[in-house]
Formats: sequence, structure tokens, C-alpha cells
Amino acid sequence: MWAEKVGKQLGHPTRSVGGWLISKFLKARNRVLEENAVQLLGIKPEDTVLELGHGPGLGLQTAAKLLTKPTGRLIGVDYSTYMHQMASERLKELVASGKVTLYHCDVAAMPLEDNSVDKVFHCNCYYFWPDLQKGATEIHRVMKPGGLMVATLRLSNVAAVAAKQLIPGENWRPEAYMTALTDSGFTDVRMEDKQLKYVSFQAIYATASK
Repeated sequence: MWAEKVGKQLGHPTRSVGGWLISKFLKARNRVLEENAVQLLGIKPEDTVLELGHGPGLGLQTAAKLLTKPTGRLIGVDYSTYMHQMASERLKELVASGKVTLYHCDVAAMPLEDNSVDKVFHCNCYYFWPDLQKGATEIHRVMKPGGLMVATLRLSNVAAVAAKQLIPGENWRPEAYMTALTDSGFTDVRMEDKQLKYVSFQAIYATASK
């Protein structure tokens, strides 16, 4: 029962004591992963960039600083109402200016046009999607041909959390996600071990081939 409750909050934080604690956890554990995902994307000042499962908005803040041209645009989606509200408050000035657009929605049903996004990143996110194939197919749909997606994780930590049954099923395994990406039309799908700023982690890369 305890594991199920914590697992639900990890995947879908709510405005509650549990959700507040999870938001603190996400800030502490995800910041470095999100910052490195942004770095690995090679964002150009004029890009349209999408973050999936943006949480409190730390990765969005990092990416926004790189989109310096007027055409540069940042989009974030999150299924949690609480996380959507937190990120909206954190980036309220950028949202008001139109530079940043945030959607409260499912990754598998994003209100974005086909072939509209240059770069996509996410961190500690895909394990909680009910259907990896639907999620991967939707990401591929919104990306421009040749667009790059980067997902970062610490695999040893994820495996430990999964062993405690805090993550449902076997979707946490990178192989499952990489297979879904390949089946959705992505090419050059691979996972690399990374060591940046004294932090070890894994990065999954995929290129939208169309």
C-alpha cells in the first residue's frame, strides 16, 4: 500500500503533503539530469524545444536561457496539475511574454502541430507512461525531420526504485523505451554512459526520421 501511494505521487504529484514532498525530491534529484539533458541537446537560439514531464520547471528555466532569438520557443507538458501550476508560477514572466507555453496534458495526446518541434528532452519520465508506444509515437509526430530527443536518467537509481515496486511494470527498462522509439520511426536510438561535472548518468538519444 505504501509503495503504491509513493509510486502514484512520483508519476503524478498532487497538491498534498505527499505531492509537496515529491516536488522537493524532484528539485533535488532531477536538477542535474535536466540541466545535462539541455546541454546534450545542442539547442540553437532559434529552436522550438519541448520538455516532457517538466515537473517544477527547473529544466525549462535552463533551456529558456538558450533560446535567445525572437523565434526561439519553449514548450512544456506535464500530466500533473500540481506540477503544471508550479512551473507556471516559476516561469510566469516567460509565459506572459509568449516565449514559453505550458500544457497540462498527457504525453500521448499533445496539442501540438505535426513536425513543429526541433528538440525534445525529458528526465525520469517515461517509466510512468501507461503506453510507451503511444508516447513515443506522439513524440515522433510533433518533431521535425532530423530533430533530436534526449532523455536522461541514473539507471542504477531507477532500478533500485523499481525493485521497491515504486514504478509499475517493466517500462522503466531502457530497452523497452528504446524499442518503442525505434518502432515509432526514430533512428540512431542509443544509450550512452555520461560523466559530466562529476555526475554519472545515462542518456538515451533518438533522431526523428521522416
